[in-house]
Amino acid sequence: MSTSSNLGFPKAQETTLVHHLLFRPSFPGEMRLSIRLAYLFLYNLLQFCGHTWIFANMTARFLTFGGDALADTFYAVGVVMSLCQLLSVLELFHIADGIEKARLLPRFVQVMTRNFLLFMVIVSQEEIQSKPVVCAQFYLWNILDLLRYPHVLLCLMGTDSFGMLWARYTLSIPIYIISVITEGITIHQSLPYFESLGTYSFQLSLPVSADIYFPILLKAYLPLLAVGACVTVWHSLSARELRLDKWNKKIKRK
Repeated sequence: MSTSSNLGFPKAQETTLVHHLLFRPSFPGEMRLSIRLAYLFLYNLLQFCGHTWIFANMTARFLTFGGDALADTFYAVGVVMSLCQLLSVLELFHIADGIEKARLLPRFVQVMTRNFLLFMVIVSQEEIQSKPVVCAQFYLWNILDLLRYPHVLLCLMGTDSFGMLWARYTLSIPIYIISVITEGITIHQSLPYFESLGTYSFQLSLPVSADIYFPILLKAYLPLLAVGACVTVWHSLSARELRLDKWNKKIKRK
């Protein structure tokens, strides 16, 4: 997603945002709106604005109230964070539809693990929402997205830079690893609440009688989270090498 050719258009059609996002000539005397790029630009702009607001809100609250702000981070930004994470599911359809040229598996892992943790663990357990680890988790998610969405917007406008490219494909890797570790800590800290309250635990009678104990499922999910993170990091390293090689070749041609 680092160049406009990654958005479903051949390289011969790469151009600036004004020409390619707003209008593309189809034949003399008529201009046609590029709906796909307009949609992608608006989507990424919306995500960027949402995550910028979350990051600014959390930072301002922390600078104003200090450590006391950690306890009510979820209550301050939880709605906007939930909306941004729900909208991120659309990115899977972007890749499947060919609007965005990217690998589906690592994006699927990232989107689904985030939504699972947010809605199945954090939202469902009010006791875990006031934990400092939730604040740390939101910060890490926001940093990752604030590295990605501005880079995409710059590429759509044809003004991508090496600094943004390097940050997107280099800084994001260690931050993602820390984020996954934080996700595991969040799940671990939520286990006592699921065990005491019995949330999502139920008895299945058909087709066979069985007790579904959600804390056991969460413990089984942790190794899967680690495997998914390893796959995502491997793909990220491959993407980093590819993007930086393309940039170096582009510079040499100039």
